[in-house]
Amino acid sequence: MPEHVQEVIWLTQEAYDKLQSELDQLSGPGRAEVTARIAAAREEGDLRENGGYHAAREEQGKQEARIRQLADMLRRAEVGESPTDVDTVAPGVQVTVAFFGDESDTDTFVLGSRELLGLDEAVDSTNVYSPQSPLGAAILGKRKGDSASYDAPNGKAIEVTIVAVEPFKS
Repeated sequence: MPEHVQEVIWLTQEAYDKLQSELDQLSGPGRAEVTARIAAAREEGDLRENGGYHAAREEQGKQEARIRQLADMLRRAEVGESPTDVDTVAPGVQVTVAFFGDESDTDTFVLGSRELLGLDEAVDSTNVYSPQSPLGAAILGKRKGDSASYDAPNGKAIEVTIVAVEPFKS
């Protein structure tokens, strides 16, 4: 897929609200706070040796990058519930795969991201794999019964068979 094509991001209403709240905080009070810290550090004198100034500027850069990321995600967001009739692996669905065709060696996970699905890592133990991960990319668009392979970090090819594709219920 060409880089300029923007994919729709599926979000629950809870996840959308959480991301919108974070964006509002960062682009409002958060931005003002960092700007004030930069101004205070600037008044301390020589900026070449001012650690507080450089730290505040670095924090500002990270914050602005996060603001751009959140704004992009929210602009591409499609809010709603996970599809109820799924037969193809796509972000927001729960997938069970069997490794090397062995149905006693399976893994069940949701394709997406914790942040976008509104999952709290501290209280939810759902396995989540990114669509950009080697496994996620290999199975994207596949159906129950299809096989795919991907390269593990050690270079070994791993084969998986899609055992189940179901709606994700948080």
